[in-house]
Amino acid sequence: MAYSHTNSKGVKYFLHKQEVTLRGGKPQTIFFFAKVEKNAKGTPTDLPADRVVNENPRNGFLTVSKKK
Repeated sequence: MAYSHTNSKGVKYFLHKQEVTLRGGKPQTIFFFAKVEKNAKGTPTDLPADRVVNENPRNGFLTVSKKK
């Protein structure tokens, strides 16, 4: 079961992750939210313990960042 978050506008989003390779050859994991649980671009995942979800109050856009 993927992590889900409902934003202030009442829309439910599911967290996904994808492994990408940067130009220098370094692998990196990116996290993104999608409205559907099954997405072709990434795999559903749980929220890591060292991350926190932030919401843009203006448009309700969700982002994942490291805890401070």
